[in-house]
Amino acid sequence: MFFGEFEYRLDEKGRFPIPPRFRTLLKDGLVFTRGVEHCITAYPLAEWKKLAQEVTGGSAISRQKQRRLNRALFASAFLVHLDGQGRITLPPKLKEVAGISEEVIIAGANNYLELWNPQEWQDEQSIAQEQAWQIIESMENE
Repeated sequence: MFFGEFEYRLDEKGRFPIPPRFRTLLKDGLVFTRGVEHCITAYPLAEWKKLAQEVTGGSAISRQKQRRLNRALFASAFLVHLDGQGRITLPPKLKEVAGISEEVIIAGANNYLELWNPQEWQDEQSIAQEQAWQIIESMENE
């Protein structure tokens, strides 16, 4: 399980460390793809395989929608491995999409990680905190 928030500065080669407590969970690598919001999602390889199976397995959507979903998810995905010091380098295309340049926020999101530009993360946190309590309250009323 991934939880917590971590801020790192990218080095001159664009690398940054993955929090040490997550490294053993990521020994097989991470799959990076565009997040729904303005971020990058990073899945352990096993979680990515589960997601791929769910997305392609017997869905009730049209073939055209399935193809579009596949393109959106898989065409922008990259498998990345940690180096010997527990660092990774983001693919340039994804860095650009998320607006990550000098600093990155790594946020745990249960079974995956999200990587954010610090300002975008701050903005998202304000919205998420407000809406989280509203969602919890609506769940209690059901």
